[in-house]
Amino acid sequence: MLLGFNTAILDECTFEEVIDFASENHFKCVELCAWPKGKAVRKYAGVTHLDVDNYDVNYVKEYIARKGIEISSLAYYPNALDPDQEKSSVYIEHLYKLIRAAKELDVPLVNTFIGRDQSKTVEENLELMKTTWIPIVNYAEELGVKIGIENCPMLFTSDEWPGGQNLMTSPAIFRRVFDIIPNENFGLNFDPSHFVWQQMDYIKPLYEFKDRIFHIHFKDIKVYEDRLNDVGIMATPLEYIAPKLPGLGDVNWAKYVSALTDINYKSYAVIEVEDKAFEDTIEMKKESIKISKNYLSQFFA
Repeated sequence: MLLGFNTAILDECTFEEVIDFASENHFKCVELCAWPKGKAVRKYAGVTHLDVDNYDVNYVKEYIARKGIEISSLAYYPNALDPDQEKSSVYIEHLYKLIRAAKELDVPLVNTFIGRDQSKTVEENLELMKTTWIPIVNYAEELGVKIGIENCPMLFTSDEWPGGQNLMTSPAIFRRVFDIIPNENFGLNFDPSHFVWQQMDYIKPLYEFKDRIFHIHFKDIKVYEDRLNDVGIMATPLEYIAPKLPGLGDVNWAKYVSALTDINYKSYAVIEVEDKAFEDTIEMKKESIKISKNYLSQFFA
């Protein structure tokens, strides 16, 4: 596995500063945020370390090669099934741009969400998905680019209630989606933390979907039992959970990494920091990545 980090937490940094930090701290890769320039729609969104409307292919390739860093994926996580057609059209257009940029830069993967109309059922969203995603995946396949869908429900606050803004939330839905889109370039960016707060097994799916796991996240989550007992599972999740650095939450990382070795996973393993305790300054943000790497070093040579 190649250890890296998602660059969203370093939103104040330039492309060069992100790559320099990765190189200086002996990472192998970065999941490079490539949102369109403009106002962020939510926290951790809107981060642009690669502007796909204005970049020099040779410069980017030369810079990462000189620093010994790979780009594990171009990262962009909008709601492509947003019921507002004007918004979804913008999101979809940018996804196509990312696929072309990934091809030009020899980046193997674009990581994103399926999206979801939060007011509609799973069945209705599966139908919506066909129109949007079959052409996107086919286009990426033509260019030799993979699409990795993160398993985050995007349901944390009342803004995303009731259904959340990402369809790809459970093994039952994974199977349905992969039946509809069987392309081999279409798979998962698997994050165990999202299964923990949903009170689901995050180990078994690694075995079932091993051929679909293109990328993984190292992000932890803490479920506060006293809060959960007070508000119940029907509450908005941030009422009883909090994202944490790896090792500071409820994920059993030894079991997780053991399962990854069982399935012979050798691809990208990326730290994703969303821990509020480490967000006050850029120095704290960088320290959070270093702390995570130090913890995970027990599993990496």
